Formats: sequence, C-alpha cells, structure tokens
Amino acid sequence: MVVQQHRRRCGAFAVAAAVLGVVATSGCSGGGGAVADDRPGGGQAGETRAGAGQARDGEARGGDARADKTRADQVRKAADALAEARSSKARTSMETATGGTRVTIRGEGGYDFVRRMGQLTVVLPKGPAGADEHRPVTELLAPGALYMKNRGAGVPVDKWVRIDTTTLEDGNLVTGGATDPLAAAELLRSARDVTYVGEEKLAGTKVWHYRGITDIAQAARVAEPHARAALAAAAKGFAMDTVPFDAYLDDEGRLRKVRHRFSFTNETGTVAVTSTTLLYDFGTPVAVRLPDQRDIYAGKIRA
Repeated sequence: MVVQQHRRRCGAFAVAAAVLGVVATSGCSGGGGAVADDRPGGGQAGETRAGAGQARDGEARGGDARADKTRADQVRKAADALAEARSSKARTSMETATGGTRVTIRGEGGYDFVRRMGQLTVVLPKGPAGADEHRPVTELLAPGALYMKNRGAGVPVDKWVRIDTTTLEDGNLVTGGATDPLAAAELLRSARDVTYVGEEKLAGTKVWHYRGITDIAQAARVAEPHARAALAAAAKGFAMDTVPFDAYLDDEGRLRKVRHRFSFTNETGTVAVTSTTLLYDFGTPVAVRLPDQRDIYAGKIRA
C-alpha cells in the first residue's frame, strides 16, 4: 500500500485532503464558512465537581499564581475527564487556508474514550460547480491506526485503507481531515500560558473558556502511552511545535469544545489549519468494530 504524507503538496488542502484523495491546487474550490459548529445538544453538565468551575472561582479572586496553576492543571486533565465520561458523540471541522483560499472538511460520529476508538463520517468540500464530487469517507480511529472506507481512486468500494499513524509526519492530527478527539485532548497535557477568557453557553450548556498554547513534543512525553508515538511523529512534522488552542470545559472538567491552530510550510508559504472538535451527549454508547484483515486493501492508492 502506498500512502505518503503530503506536507509539500500544493493548494489549500496541504496535508489533510491529499490523503483523503481530494485534488489540491492553489485554485481549488470549496466553501469557507465558520469552522466551529456549536449546534449539537450536549445535555446538562450534572453535579459540579472540583473542576473547571472551581478554576474559574480561583481566577475571580485575583488571578494570582495559584489561580494560574489551577486553570492550567484543569485544562491538562481534560483527557482524564473524558475517560471518566466514557464516551460521547462528536462533531469535527477542519479548515485549511492558503493563498486566500479556505476549504472546510466536516465530520460527525462518536468516540469511546475507554477503548480509545471512534468512528466519523467525513464530508469533503463540493466541487467548482457546487456538486458533491466525493462520497463521504468513513473513518475508524484507533491507537496507532486510521482506517478509511470510500478512500478514493483505485480502492474497491468494499475495502478499507489502513494507515499507521505513527509513520505520518503529523501523527494524524490533520491527515484524515479530522483530529482524533482523544488526541486533541492529549495535546492539552502540555498546556501553558493558559488564560481564562470567560463563561459562555455552548449548545445550552454553561462552559468555561480557556486559551493558551501547547507544545507537541512536550505533549508526546507526558501523554498516555497509546498517544505518545503519534504525537512524537507530529512533533517533527509541523512548522512550529507550539500550537495555540481554545478549550471549553464544563462543570465536570469535560472537554466540550477545543480548537487547535496548526501551521505547515510548503513551497508556496505557510498553510494554516484550524481543527475544531465538539463533544456532546456524554455516555452515549459508541460501537466501533475494526475491519478484518481480509477487508483491508493492500494495493496501490492512486492520488
């Protein structure tokens, strides 16, 4: 199987769409639009624990060094809070921008944070005439692997493509057109320079908005074992190790929304990639079954 990282391919898609099979050119089509979609209902936060609300209270008392540490610690624990929540529905949005062109790839599905597996249906942008030129891609997310169905040219419709995410230069943070929700949370384990933006409403749920930066290489060192190899690969592939983020936590410290801003460089300049993940309906059962070996395509994938 021939699957390559495409950090230096031309056009707005840079990395993500190249692996998904979208033709990338400087004049490629696609709508811009808001990268964040806050429509999903998230249920109520439940009883308040010593979580994001407590961090907010500390900041209200003066924003001293202790409050700074409290809010940073709360953001760093987001992945642990998701494991306690066990599962959720997910909605993703990935926007690439280069040369004045913006393209958005959207996904929707669910994630099991205990098994560390998820399933997303990723919808690619429409063509120049406004037509849907690509079938939705089904993605299965697992530790160290990304499985895709309806991958594109040369792949039989009943076969899956398997990619070892530890071999990708971005660790699959953007390659699949969606950031693995658990990987997005693991990235926050190295959060620093965290500031409290304020209290907001997200799909009817009260959340606390934090902003800061995270270091991919440091996150790889402190992440849970299942995420370390992919993040270590990502630390080598981005234009900068530091990634700005906005994180929205509920009263139980659960990550309701996170936006990361990645950047790549290619022969035309810097490509900005904004990845947003929304999590809601915590506790919803999520069944993910990985394909059998006989169902995985072993031939050459045409671009």
